[in-house]
Amino acid sequence: MSYEFFIAKRYLKSKKSSKFISIITVISVCGVLIGVAALIFVLSMMNGFEKEVRSRIIGTTAHITVFPMHGEGIENYQSLLPEIKKIKEIKAVAPFVFFKAAISSKEESDGIVVRGIDFEQEKNVTDIAQYLLEGSFDFKSANEIPGIVLGGTLAERLGVGLGDNVVLFSINKANLSSAWTMPKATKFQVVGTFETGMYEYDASMSYISLESAQKLFNLGEKVSGLQIKIEDLYKAGKVAEQLDQKLGYRFYALDWMHMHKNLFSWMALEKYAMFIVLSLIIAVAAFNIISTLIMVVIEKKKDIGILKSMGSTSESIMRIFMFEGLVVGVVGTILGSILGFSLCWVQETFKVISLPPEIYFINSLPIDMRPWDFILVSIAALGITFVATLYPAKRAAALTPVEAIRYE
Repeated sequence: MSYEFFIAKRYLKSKKSSKFISIITVISVCGVLIGVAALIFVLSMMNGFEKEVRSRIIGTTAHITVFPMHGEGIENYQSLLPEIKKIKEIKAVAPFVFFKAAISSKEESDGIVVRGIDFEQEKNVTDIAQYLLEGSFDFKSANEIPGIVLGGTLAERLGVGLGDNVVLFSINKANLSSAWTMPKATKFQVVGTFETGMYEYDASMSYISLESAQKLFNLGEKVSGLQIKIEDLYKAGKVAEQLDQKLGYRFYALDWMHMHKNLFSWMALEKYAMFIVLSLIIAVAAFNIISTLIMVVIEKKKDIGILKSMGSTSESIMRIFMFEGLVVGVVGTILGSILGFSLCWVQETFKVISLPPEIYFINSLPIDMRPWDFILVSIAALGITFVATLYPAKRAAALTPVEAIRYE
């Protein structure tokens, strides 16, 4: 242990007793502690919300979606499958039809989004089956009317339940060749409802069989696109680029991050903003450290003069007070990290903070602790406390022995 660090530790002690840290030092440590704990908890909370949103988006859409560059569908999509499956990261592929339509029940009518799927293939690329509230994705009803699965919020708004009939009206321009053409209408029976927790999906999405969608929208054997599931969802961008190269100019691939770019960009921006705002707590603690060190410099002026007269350099005096401030920062950061981890663990384990499920899509505050957040917060806290030591340390180093002990 260097003598500078030894003296710094001594200066942190109270004059009355070497067993207790001075009150002002405790306040400085507590400031850093609270700031670090608050940052860790809030960042983990925002990670939790991001994870929940991501899981629900991935539950209804695949990791990668292939669309035709021109036209309203992909003809003979089966011929693309061997080329697509050459990429080793790809686990499953499923066709789908995606169009807007109008829906009508006995009580209400609305505009919705219709997805036509082959459920046996769809369940291999998305997790939509996990969000089923009631019924099933068996689109064959007993009376030979094709089945439809509605979002829970949409079904409630239409006033329909299992076994009720609704009518879908195709508003595809292929069905409306002129202003006088009537939209194509098909009767469906509600065979299930689902709830993802994402209002956008639950209030406007419906599922019908792939064959029914092709008939309703006059697509023949065409599909709107292909959904693809891969081994690692975070490699979706790279795999999408490989697909673009393999499939050529007639098709383009979009990964899940680009399809919801605005949402995830907003969440990332919000996280950075919260990091900056909550860092101000640590900044306030840093000002407290500055005032503490300045008071110590004034109190220890005689000691500084004696040390300099004994041969200590200005750099050594600077290091003494920099070590003193860093000790406060390190102790506060370690204790803050422990407190932040404990708060996150308690919430994750016991769900202490609950949320109203009718407003949010989850019933408790989500937590997702990430090591990188702990590292980033610790670096920021130590960096701020280090900067706070510079002015008092320079002031102490600038004292001359004569000035320091003139009146002693």
